[in-house]
Amino acid sequence: MGLLALALGGFGIGLTEFVIAGLLPQVSDDLNVSTAAAGWLISGYALTVAVGAIAVTATTASLPQKPVLVALLALFVAGNLLSALAPTYGVMLLGRVVAALCHGSFFGIGSLVARRLVPPERASRAVATMFAGLTVSNVLGVPFGALVGERWGWRATFWAITGIGVGALAAVAVLVPGWAGVGGGGGGAGARGGGDEAGARGSGAGARGGRADLRMQARAFRSAQVWLTLTATALGYGGMFGAFSYLAYTFTRVAGFSSTDVAWLLVVYGSGLVVGNIAGGRGADHNRDATLLVSLAGLATTLAVFGVLASSRPASVVLVFLLGVFGFATVPGMITRVTDAAGGVPLAASANVSASNVGNAVGAWAGGLVISAGFGYAAPLFVGAGIVAVGLGVMGVAARGAVGARGEGRRGTGVEEV
Repeated sequence: MGLLALALGGFGIGLTEFVIAGLLPQVSDDLNVSTAAAGWLISGYALTVAVGAIAVTATTASLPQKPVLVALLALFVAGNLLSALAPTYGVMLLGRVVAALCHGSFFGIGSLVARRLVPPERASRAVATMFAGLTVSNVLGVPFGALVGERWGWRATFWAITGIGVGALAAVAVLVPGWAGVGGGGGGAGARGGGDEAGARGSGAGARGGRADLRMQARAFRSAQVWLTLTATALGYGGMFGAFSYLAYTFTRVAGFSSTDVAWLLVVYGSGLVVGNIAGGRGADHNRDATLLVSLAGLATTLAVFGVLASSRPASVVLVFLLGVFGFATVPGMITRVTDAAGGVPLAASANVSASNVGNAVGAWAGGLVISAGFGYAAPLFVGAGIVAVGLGVMGVAARGAVGARGEGRRGTGVEEV
Protein backbone atom coordinates (compact mmCIF):
# COMPACT_ATOMS: atom_id res chain seq x y z
CA MET A 1 0.00 0.00 0.00
CA GLY A 2 2.95 2.31 0.62
CA LEU A 3 3.98 1.97 -3.04
CA LEU A 4 0.46 2.88 -4.16
CA ALA A 5 0.56 5.98 -1.95
CA LEU A 6 3.82 7.03 -3.62
CA ALA A 7 2.30 6.29 -7.04
CA LEU A 8 -0.67 8.53 -6.20
CA GLY A 9 1.75 11.33 -5.35
CA GLY A 10 3.53 10.73 -8.67
CA PHE A 11 0.20 10.84 -10.49
CA GLY A 12 -0.72 14.21 -9.00
CA ILE A 13 2.72 15.69 -9.70
CA GLY A 14 2.65 14.35 -13.25
CA LEU A 15 -0.77 15.89 -13.84
CA THR A 16 0.56 19.27 -12.73
CA GLU A 17 3.41 19.01 -15.22
CA PHE A 18 1.40 17.86 -18.26
CA VAL A 19 -2.05 19.35 -17.76
CA ILE A 20 -1.09 22.94 -18.50
CA ALA A 21 -0.45 22.18 -22.19
CA GLY A 22 -4.18 21.77 -22.81
CA LEU A 23 -5.07 24.88 -20.81
CA LEU A 24 -2.71 27.50 -22.25
CA PRO A 25 -5.27 29.18 -24.56
CA GLN A 26 -7.75 29.57 -21.68
CA VAL A 27 -5.11 30.78 -19.24
CA SER A 28 -3.63 33.33 -21.65
CA ASP A 29 -7.09 34.73 -22.48
CA ASP A 30 -8.27 34.86 -18.88
CA LEU A 31 -5.09 36.42 -17.49
CA ASN A 32 -4.64 38.64 -20.55
CA VAL A 33 -1.11 37.56 -21.51
CA SER A 34 0.46 36.52 -24.80
CA THR A 35 0.84 32.89 -25.85
CA ALA A 36 4.61 33.24 -25.47
CA ALA A 37 4.22 34.47 -21.89
CA ALA A 38 1.78 31.66 -21.12
CA GLY A 39 4.39 29.23 -22.43
CA TRP A 40 6.59 30.16 -19.48
CA LEU A 41 4.10 28.30 -17.29
CA ILE A 42 5.61 25.19 -18.92
CA SER A 43 9.23 26.31 -19.32
CA GLY A 44 9.39 27.86 -15.84
CA TYR A 45 8.10 24.64 -14.34
CA ALA A 46 10.72 22.53 -16.15
CA LEU A 47 13.61 24.82 -15.20
CA THR A 48 12.49 24.84 -11.57
CA VAL A 49 12.38 21.02 -11.57
CA ALA A 50 15.94 20.83 -12.91
CA VAL A 51 17.32 23.20 -10.27
CA GLY A 52 14.97 22.35 -7.41
CA ALA A 53 15.58 18.60 -7.56
CA ILE A 54 19.16 19.05 -6.35
CA ALA A 55 18.68 22.17 -4.21
CA VAL A 56 15.72 20.85 -2.19
CA THR A 57 17.25 17.39 -1.74
CA ALA A 58 20.55 18.91 -0.57
CA THR A 59 18.71 21.20 1.87
CA THR A 60 16.77 18.31 3.40
CA ALA A 61 19.67 15.83 3.37
CA SER A 62 19.90 15.51 7.15
CA LEU A 63 16.16 14.95 7.69
CA PRO A 64 14.20 11.66 7.82
CA GLN A 65 12.75 11.00 4.40
CA LYS A 66 9.10 10.23 5.16
CA PRO A 67 8.43 13.64 6.79
CA VAL A 68 10.27 15.25 3.87
CA LEU A 69 7.95 13.50 1.39
CA VAL A 70 4.91 14.71 3.34
CA ALA A 71 6.31 18.25 3.38
CA LEU A 72 7.00 18.11 -0.37
CA LEU A 73 3.40 17.10 -1.03
CA ALA A 74 2.26 19.98 1.19
CA LEU A 75 4.35 22.27 -1.04
CA PHE A 76 2.70 20.69 -4.08
CA VAL A 77 -0.76 21.37 -2.65
CA ALA A 78 0.18 24.98 -1.83
CA GLY A 79 1.50 25.60 -5.35
CA ASN A 80 -1.60 24.26 -7.07
CA LEU A 81 -3.90 26.08 -4.67
CA LEU A 82 -2.04 29.28 -5.53
CA SER A 83 -2.54 28.55 -9.24
CA ALA A 84 -6.25 27.89 -8.75
CA LEU A 85 -6.71 31.21 -6.94
CA ALA A 86 -4.25 33.28 -9.01
CA PRO A 87 -5.66 36.74 -9.76
CA THR A 88 -2.75 37.62 -12.06
CA TYR A 89 -0.24 35.94 -14.37
CA GLY A 90 2.60 36.62 -11.92
CA VAL A 91 0.81 34.77 -9.12
CA MET A 92 0.00 31.92 -11.51
CA LEU A 93 3.67 31.61 -12.47
CA LEU A 94 4.65 31.67 -8.80
CA GLY A 95 2.21 28.84 -8.11
CA ARG A 96 3.79 26.80 -10.90
CA VAL A 97 7.28 27.40 -9.50
CA VAL A 98 6.21 26.44 -5.96
CA ALA A 99 4.60 23.22 -7.22
CA ALA A 100 7.68 22.40 -9.32
CA LEU A 101 9.99 22.64 -6.31
CA CYS A 102 8.64 19.34 -5.00
CA HIS A 103 8.80 17.45 -8.31
CA GLY A 104 12.38 16.23 -8.60
CA SER A 105 12.95 15.66 -4.89
CA PHE A 106 9.71 13.70 -4.51
CA PHE A 107 10.70 11.26 -7.25
CA GLY A 108 14.33 11.14 -6.12
CA ILE A 109 13.66 10.56 -2.42
CA GLY A 110 10.51 8.57 -3.10
CA SER A 111 12.42 6.10 -5.26
CA LEU A 112 14.73 5.30 -2.33
CA VAL A 113 11.79 4.90 0.06
CA ALA A 114 10.03 2.66 -2.50
CA ARG A 115 13.07 0.37 -2.66
CA ARG A 116 13.00 -0.14 1.10
CA LEU A 117 9.42 -1.42 0.94
CA VAL A 118 10.38 -4.52 -1.09
CA PRO A 119 13.11 -7.20 -1.13
CA PRO A 120 16.34 -6.10 -2.90
CA GLU A 121 15.64 -8.26 -5.96
CA ARG A 122 12.45 -6.25 -6.64
CA ALA A 123 14.04 -2.80 -6.29
CA SER A 124 13.59 -1.64 -9.89
CA ARG A 125 10.00 -2.90 -10.00
CA ALA A 126 9.26 -0.90 -6.84
CA VAL A 127 10.62 2.23 -8.53
CA ALA A 128 8.54 1.40 -11.62
CA THR A 129 5.41 1.14 -9.45
CA MET A 130 6.02 4.61 -8.06
CA PHE A 131 6.61 5.98 -11.55
CA ALA A 132 3.45 4.29 -12.81
CA GLY A 133 1.57 7.30 -11.46
CA LEU A 134 3.70 9.58 -13.64
CA THR A 135 3.19 7.48 -16.78
CA VAL A 136 -0.58 7.29 -16.28
CA SER A 137 -0.69 11.06 -15.77
CA ASN A 138 1.13 11.45 -19.08
CA VAL A 139 -1.71 9.56 -20.78
CA LEU A 140 -4.50 11.39 -18.95
CA GLY A 141 -2.96 14.78 -18.18
CA VAL A 142 -3.71 16.79 -21.33
CA PRO A 143 -7.16 15.26 -22.01
CA PHE A 144 -8.10 15.60 -18.31
CA GLY A 145 -7.10 19.25 -18.23
CA ALA A 146 -8.86 20.02 -21.50
CA LEU A 147 -12.08 18.26 -20.43
CA VAL A 148 -12.35 19.80 -16.96
CA GLY A 149 -11.18 23.18 -18.24
CA GLU A 150 -13.73 23.22 -21.04
CA ARG A 151 -16.63 22.37 -18.73
CA TRP A 152 -15.79 24.31 -15.60
CA GLY A 153 -12.86 26.56 -16.50
CA TRP A 154 -9.11 26.17 -16.13
CA ARG A 155 -9.19 27.00 -12.41
CA ALA A 156 -11.35 23.93 -11.78
CA THR A 157 -8.52 21.77 -13.14
CA PHE A 158 -6.11 23.13 -10.54
CA TRP A 159 -8.72 22.72 -7.79
CA ALA A 160 -9.02 19.05 -8.82
CA ILE A 161 -5.24 18.58 -8.77
CA THR A 162 -5.10 20.26 -5.36
CA GLY A 163 -7.61 17.68 -4.11
CA ILE A 164 -5.51 14.85 -5.53
CA GLY A 165 -2.49 16.33 -3.75
CA VAL A 166 -4.33 16.37 -0.43
CA GLY A 167 -5.29 12.71 -0.95
CA ALA A 168 -1.69 11.77 -1.82
CA LEU A 169 -0.36 13.63 1.22
CA ALA A 170 -2.75 11.74 3.50
CA ALA A 171 -1.94 8.42 1.83
CA VAL A 172 1.83 8.86 2.22
CA ALA A 173 1.42 9.99 5.84
CA VAL A 174 -0.72 6.97 6.72
CA LEU A 175 0.43 4.15 4.42
CA VAL A 176 4.21 4.62 4.09
CA PRO A 177 5.77 3.06 7.20
CA GLY A 178 8.04 5.30 9.26
CA TRP A 179 10.98 2.91 9.06
CA ALA A 180 11.02 3.17 5.26
CA GLY A 181 11.87 6.85 5.54
CA VAL A 182 14.78 6.66 7.95
CA GLY A 183 16.99 3.85 6.70
CA GLY A 184 17.26 0.77 4.57
CA GLY A 185 19.53 -0.69 1.95
CA GLY A 186 20.38 1.77 -0.73
CA GLY A 187 22.32 -0.75 -2.72
CA GLY A 188 19.90 -3.66 -2.95
CA ALA A 189 19.93 -4.12 -6.67
CA GLY A 190 23.50 -3.08 -7.09
CA ALA A 191 24.86 -6.58 -6.95
CA ARG A 192 22.47 -7.76 -9.65
CA GLY A 193 22.77 -7.19 -13.36
CA GLY A 194 24.77 -4.01 -13.65
CA GLY A 195 26.12 -2.81 -10.36
CA ASP A 196 29.34 -0.85 -10.11
CA GLU A 197 32.25 -0.10 -7.89
CA ALA A 198 29.84 1.33 -5.33
CA GLY A 199 27.46 -1.61 -5.46
CA ALA A 200 29.21 -3.47 -2.70
CA ARG A 201 29.02 -0.50 -0.40
CA GLY A 202 25.42 0.34 -1.42
CA SER A 203 24.19 -0.28 2.09
CA GLY A 204 26.69 2.17 3.54
CA ALA A 205 25.24 5.55 2.77
CA GLY A 206 21.94 3.93 2.05
CA ALA A 207 21.70 2.53 5.51
CA ARG A 208 21.70 6.03 6.88
CA GLY A 209 19.08 6.96 4.26
CA GLY A 210 17.33 10.19 5.13
CA ARG A 211 19.96 11.17 7.74
CA ALA A 212 22.80 11.14 5.25
CA ASP A 213 25.25 14.00 5.75
CA LEU A 214 25.37 16.45 2.83
CA ARG A 215 29.15 16.26 2.63
CA MET A 216 28.94 12.48 2.37
CA GLN A 217 26.33 12.83 -0.38
CA ALA A 218 28.58 15.17 -2.33
CA ARG A 219 31.46 12.68 -2.04
CA ALA A 220 29.31 10.11 -3.83
CA PHE A 221 29.66 12.19 -6.99
CA ARG A 222 33.34 11.29 -7.18
CA SER A 223 32.23 8.02 -8.75
CA ALA A 224 32.74 7.85 -12.52
CA GLN A 225 29.77 5.48 -12.69
CA VAL A 226 27.49 8.17 -11.25
CA TRP A 227 28.47 10.66 -13.94
CA LEU A 228 28.30 8.09 -16.73
CA THR A 229 24.79 7.09 -15.66
CA LEU A 230 23.63 10.71 -15.35
CA THR A 231 25.05 11.44 -18.80
CA ALA A 232 23.33 8.41 -20.32
CA THR A 233 20.07 9.52 -18.67
CA ALA A 234 20.34 13.05 -20.09
CA LEU A 235 21.14 11.79 -23.58
CA GLY A 236 18.41 9.13 -23.57
CA TYR A 237 15.77 11.62 -22.43
CA GLY A 238 17.16 14.35 -24.68
CA GLY A 239 16.87 12.20 -27.78
CA MET A 240 13.34 11.05 -26.99
CA PHE A 241 11.89 14.41 -25.93
CA GLY A 242 13.76 16.30 -28.62
CA ALA A 243 11.67 14.32 -31.08
CA PHE A 244 8.52 14.24 -28.91
CA SER A 245 8.44 18.05 -28.63
CA TYR A 246 7.67 18.31 -32.35
CA LEU A 247 5.56 15.19 -32.87
CA ALA A 248 2.38 17.20 -33.39
CA TYR A 249 4.05 18.83 -36.40
CA THR A 250 5.39 15.49 -37.62
CA PHE A 251 1.93 13.95 -37.43
CA THR A 252 0.12 16.82 -39.17
CA ARG A 253 2.72 18.17 -41.61
CA VAL A 254 4.46 14.91 -42.59
CA ALA A 255 2.06 12.00 -41.96
CA GLY A 256 -1.04 14.00 -42.90
CA PHE A 257 -3.07 13.43 -39.73
CA SER A 258 -5.60 16.07 -38.77
CA SER A 259 -5.01 18.25 -35.72
CA THR A 260 -7.84 16.42 -33.94
CA ASP A 261 -5.94 13.14 -34.36
CA VAL A 262 -2.98 14.37 -32.31
CA ALA A 263 -4.77 13.82 -28.98
CA TRP A 264 -5.37 10.10 -29.48
CA LEU A 265 -1.91 9.63 -31.00
CA LEU A 266 -0.44 11.09 -27.81
CA VAL A 267 -2.56 8.65 -25.81
CA VAL A 268 -0.96 5.85 -27.86
CA TYR A 269 2.44 7.28 -26.93
CA GLY A 270 1.44 7.51 -23.27
CA SER A 271 0.25 3.90 -23.32
CA GLY A 272 3.71 2.96 -24.53
CA LEU A 273 5.20 4.80 -21.54
CA VAL A 274 3.09 2.67 -19.17
CA VAL A 275 4.16 -0.57 -20.87
CA GLY A 276 7.81 0.49 -21.00
CA ASN A 277 7.83 1.45 -17.33
CA ILE A 278 6.54 -1.98 -16.29
CA ALA A 279 8.80 -3.92 -18.67
CA GLY A 280 11.84 -1.83 -17.78
CA GLY A 281 11.35 -2.39 -14.06
CA ARG A 282 11.07 -6.15 -14.46
CA GLY A 283 13.99 -6.33 -16.87
CA ALA A 284 16.24 -4.19 -14.66
CA ASP A 285 15.64 -6.49 -11.68
CA HIS A 286 16.77 -9.42 -13.83
CA ASN A 287 19.75 -7.80 -15.58
CA ARG A 288 19.91 -4.05 -15.25
CA ASP A 289 22.68 -3.01 -17.61
CA ALA A 290 21.52 -5.39 -20.35
CA THR A 291 18.01 -3.93 -20.05
CA LEU A 292 19.34 -0.38 -20.29
CA LEU A 293 21.49 -1.19 -23.33
CA VAL A 294 18.64 -2.95 -25.14
CA SER A 295 16.22 -0.11 -24.30
CA LEU A 296 18.57 2.61 -25.57
CA ALA A 297 19.35 0.61 -28.72
CA GLY A 298 15.63 0.08 -29.29
CA LEU A 299 14.95 3.79 -28.77
CA ALA A 300 17.66 4.89 -31.21
CA THR A 301 16.41 2.39 -33.81
CA THR A 302 12.78 3.42 -33.34
CA LEU A 303 13.61 7.11 -33.80
CA ALA A 304 15.65 6.43 -36.95
CA VAL A 305 12.98 4.19 -38.50
CA PHE A 306 10.30 6.70 -37.50
CA GLY A 307 12.23 9.40 -39.37
CA VAL A 308 12.30 7.26 -42.50
CA LEU A 309 8.62 6.21 -42.30
CA ALA A 310 7.18 9.43 -40.86
CA SER A 311 4.94 9.93 -43.91
CA SER A 312 3.18 6.59 -43.30
CA ARG A 313 0.16 6.83 -40.99
CA PRO A 314 0.07 3.13 -39.96
CA ALA A 315 3.81 3.13 -39.28
CA SER A 316 3.52 6.34 -37.27
CA VAL A 317 0.95 4.77 -34.93
CA VAL A 318 3.13 1.72 -34.27
CA LEU A 319 6.35 3.71 -33.95
CA VAL A 320 4.97 6.34 -31.57
CA PHE A 321 3.88 3.49 -29.28
CA LEU A 322 7.37 1.94 -29.45
CA LEU A 323 8.86 5.38 -28.80
CA GLY A 324 7.02 5.42 -25.48
CA VAL A 325 7.94 1.82 -24.65
CA PHE A 326 11.70 2.10 -25.23
CA GLY A 327 11.86 5.69 -23.98
CA PHE A 328 10.51 4.94 -20.51
CA ALA A 329 11.93 1.42 -20.15
CA THR A 330 15.21 3.04 -19.09
CA VAL A 331 13.76 5.00 -16.15
CA PRO A 332 13.59 2.40 -13.32
CA GLY A 333 17.01 0.98 -14.14
CA MET A 334 18.71 4.37 -14.48
CA ILE A 335 17.46 5.50 -11.08
CA THR A 336 18.47 2.32 -9.24
CA ARG A 337 21.79 2.31 -11.07
CA VAL A 338 22.75 5.88 -10.19
CA THR A 339 21.70 5.49 -6.55
CA ASP A 340 23.67 2.25 -6.23
CA ALA A 341 26.69 3.90 -7.85
CA ALA A 342 26.39 6.70 -5.29
CA GLY A 343 25.99 4.35 -2.34
CA GLY A 344 22.26 5.05 -1.96
CA VAL A 345 22.36 8.80 -1.26
CA PRO A 346 19.14 10.72 -2.07
CA LEU A 347 20.99 13.49 -3.91
CA ALA A 348 21.97 11.07 -6.68
CA ALA A 349 18.37 10.02 -7.33
CA SER A 350 17.27 13.65 -7.50
CA ALA A 351 20.24 14.47 -9.76
CA ASN A 352 18.91 11.82 -12.14
CA VAL A 353 15.62 13.74 -12.40
CA SER A 354 17.57 16.96 -13.02
CA ALA A 355 19.64 15.24 -15.71
CA SER A 356 16.49 14.12 -17.51
CA ASN A 357 15.10 17.66 -17.49
CA VAL A 358 18.37 19.10 -18.76
CA GLY A 359 18.27 16.48 -21.52
CA ASN A 360 14.69 17.47 -22.36
CA ALA A 361 15.68 21.13 -22.74
CA VAL A 362 18.75 20.40 -24.87
CA GLY A 363 16.90 17.88 -27.03
CA ALA A 364 14.01 20.26 -27.70
CA TRP A 365 16.52 23.00 -28.58
CA ALA A 366 18.37 20.72 -31.02
CA GLY A 367 15.11 19.60 -32.63
CA GLY A 368 13.99 23.18 -33.12
CA LEU A 369 17.39 24.06 -34.58
CA VAL A 370 17.14 21.57 -37.45
CA ILE A 371 13.56 22.60 -38.20
CA SER A 372 14.62 26.26 -38.33
CA ALA A 373 17.48 25.26 -40.65
CA GLY A 374 14.91 23.95 -43.13
CA PHE A 375 15.42 20.20 -42.75
CA GLY A 376 11.73 19.52 -42.20
CA TYR A 377 9.50 18.25 -39.42
CA ALA A 378 10.86 14.69 -39.52
CA ALA A 379 14.39 15.94 -38.86
CA PRO A 380 14.07 15.99 -35.02
CA LEU A 381 13.54 12.22 -35.17
CA PHE A 382 16.94 11.72 -36.80
CA VAL A 383 18.57 14.17 -34.39
CA GLY A 384 16.97 12.28 -31.51
CA ALA A 385 18.30 8.99 -32.86
CA GLY A 386 21.80 10.44 -32.97
CA ILE A 387 21.61 11.80 -29.42
CA VAL A 388 20.36 8.47 -28.08
CA ALA A 389 23.08 6.61 -30.00
CA VAL A 390 25.67 8.68 -28.12
CA GLY A 391 23.84 7.83 -24.89
CA LEU A 392 24.01 4.16 -25.83
CA GLY A 393 27.77 4.49 -26.24
CA VAL A 394 28.09 6.14 -22.82
CA MET A 395 25.99 3.39 -21.27
CA GLY A 396 28.20 0.78 -22.93
CA VAL A 397 31.28 2.36 -21.35
CA ALA A 398 29.51 2.42 -17.98
CA ALA A 399 28.45 -1.22 -18.24
CA ARG A 400 31.94 -2.32 -19.23
CA GLY A 401 33.45 -0.36 -16.36
CA ALA A 402 31.01 -1.96 -13.92
CA VAL A 403 31.98 -5.46 -15.09
CA GLY A 404 35.66 -4.56 -14.72
CA ALA A 405 35.10 -3.19 -11.22
CA ARG A 406 33.31 -6.35 -10.14
CA GLY A 407 36.12 -8.44 -11.58
CA GLU A 408 38.72 -6.44 -9.69
CA GLY A 409 36.68 -6.83 -6.53
CA ARG A 410 36.61 -10.59 -6.88
CA ARG A 411 40.32 -10.85 -7.60
CA GLY A 412 41.05 -8.54 -4.68
CA THR A 413 39.38 -10.98 -2.35
CA GLY A 414 41.03 -14.00 -3.86
CA VAL A 415 37.94 -15.14 -5.75
CA GLU A 416 38.52 -15.90 -9.38
CA GLU A 417 35.82 -15.19 -11.99
CA VAL A 418 34.23 -18.25 -13.45
